Amino acid sequence: MTLFRPVLLLAALLTFTSSLAGADGDHAPIGAAIKDVPLFDAHIHYKEPAWGPYPVKSVIELMDRNGVAMGLVSSTPDDGTIMLWEYAPNRIVPELRPYHGSTGSGNWTKAPGMEEYLEERLAKYPHEGIGEFHIHNLDPTDRPLLQKVTQMAKTRSIPIHVHSGADPVHLLYELEPSLTIIWAHAGMSEPAEVVETMLETYPTLYADTSFREHHILAASDQLDPHWRRILTRFAARLMVGTDTWVNAQWDNYSDLIALNRQWLSLLPRETAEQIAYKTAEMLFNRKVSMEQIGTK
Repeated sequence: MTLFRPVLLLAALLTFTSSLAGADGDHAPIGAAIKDVPLFDAHIHYKEPAWGPYPVKSVIELMDRNGVAMGLVSSTPDDGTIMLWEYAPNRIVPELRPYHGSTGSGNWTKAPGMEEYLEERLAKYPHEGIGEFHIHNLDPTDRPLLQKVTQMAKTRSIPIHVHSGADPVHLLYELEPSLTIIWAHAGMSEPAEVVETMLETYPTLYADTSFREHHILAASDQLDPHWRRILTRFAARLMVGTDTWVNAQWDNYSDLIALNRQWLSLLPRETAEQIAYKTAEMLFNRKVSMEQIGTK
């Protein structure tokens, strides 16, 4: 992701928006007060290449420095998630990613023993979601495994976290209409109008906004009008995220969080707080607060 010096822009933006406080009642942007709002990062990976440069203690310290009270973590392999969860169980919500060994985003649905692997890990550890996994295209031969995955999620009353376009989301709901889905990157490259239609269509569809920051921001001090409508209408089903899929994302973690606070600062307090942490509180039955910063 190309960043446009978000820390500096955020400081300038917060000065501007704080001057608007009280100007429009409850509809005024939260502005500078966003710095005091805890965040739930709904898209974290702690993959094996990060284990050396970013030991578990340093990851929690990085979250602390940026006001990230809690995070939803999946990893390649799952051991990374479990290491973080064991170190800071009150800060980490673990979810099970299928990827391990030679199994990755392009072949996980074809990997021998995948159903058994998922069942074994779900039985062994307290995962609260399945994913984030990719569905790049619809292959009819994948349907039996996807049916089993949806049943695993339904049986345990946990969400599926899927990186895909709209069509695989339609398929997952066809397989299990009562499923709860977190749509990674709010569809990534799907147009805003598709995102809005999907959220209208499926009441149990949630989304994280990682990698959507530059779609949400029309300019450093303005929200894209269509995205503003989505954020306002569906705040109760949206969460922020950073997607630390490579070490460069960990290197830029503070800038990524600043960029998320930048667009949140343009929203009314109620909406900003809902997306920042309250949606996650409800979805994962957790209490998220600044008091968690500095704890494990």
